[in-house]
Amino acid sequence: MNLEKEDIVRLLSSTGDEEQALLDKALSCKLEHLDNKVHLRGLIEYSSRCSKDCLYCGLRRSNSHATRYAMTDEDVVNCALQAMELHYGSVAIQCGERSDKAFTDKIAHLCREIKRVSDGKLGITLSCGEQTEEVYRQWKEAGAHRYLLRIESSSRDLYYKIHPHDDCHSFERRISCIETLLRLGYQTGTGVMIGLPFQTLDHLADDLLFFKRMGVAMVGMGPFIPHPDTPLWEYHNQIPSPEDRLRLTLKMIAVLRLMMPKINMVSATANQTINPRGREQAILAGANVIMPNLSPSDYRKEYLIYPDKPCVSDTAQQCASCLDLKLKLTGHEVLYDEWGDSLAFTSAQ
Repeated sequence: MNLEKEDIVRLLSSTGDEEQALLDKALSCKLEHLDNKVHLRGLIEYSSRCSKDCLYCGLRRSNSHATRYAMTDEDVVNCALQAMELHYGSVAIQCGERSDKAFTDKIAHLCREIKRVSDGKLGITLSCGEQTEEVYRQWKEAGAHRYLLRIESSSRDLYYKIHPHDDCHSFERRISCIETLLRLGYQTGTGVMIGLPFQTLDHLADDLLFFKRMGVAMVGMGPFIPHPDTPLWEYHNQIPSPEDRLRLTLKMIAVLRLMMPKINMVSATANQTINPRGREQAILAGANVIMPNLSPSDYRKEYLIYPDKPCVSDTAQQCASCLDLKLKLTGHEVLYDEWGDSLAFTSAQ
């Protein structure tokens, strides 16, 4: 569906019956163009060490309260083996952002190890930040085939209100990296936070138009949850309520499903932080990917991009069985033992 900016703003402003009609239409669109299957990405929170100083993130390098760690190779391999045992078709490695050679070589090594122990059966998504084209090539050759690099805001002005304006943070470099990933043939994803300080519906409408213009294969959007150890905490009383941020997130997912019916969209864990049924609500609004956590709990409790992360003490097995039951109640089924590639990507090849 082709929507103009004013149409998008109107839909994002909807309430009551109009809002529900939007969510219902998005669900129908997803079922028509895709199916009722939910793709899984077993999440491996590899490291909390970060070179960036983003103003919203609990892992920012200036946060002296954050506990820093990097998982051992054995831990990562065990996560991959657990994914196989649970019949997840894919894993996703997420971490704080670094670009030193020791780090980039380690990610390549971990990709090769995951491919080795799974006999090539596990798909690999990376979310490891901005890198050079050479590094992105290295990681792709090592076995990664999907990459998530969230723009966080497609507005240059807003970008620099939530990131420092220094050599380490560049709006133009962020976009250039997304363009490089697309050119290299990754299934490329991006996304934004919703309910940020200074953010307007115009900003969010522009974000959705940016996703479509870039032609990405997947999108991850979730509600902004302020962290008390970050500069943006100063504005936590000036942003929409948690419930309104979640509602706006669901409408963003619904509108984007109508605009880009074949892409993969993640139901973010942050939805569940606000509402215990938040992930399922996002699935019913048009999302079709969930990322259950495989990280050992000792690591999981320290990977705090935002506070009050749910299921920190749950085992991977508990997450899997709980998820399966909850999704069945929404009329959806988990897609096991499949990579779950984006139809927007595969149909364009």
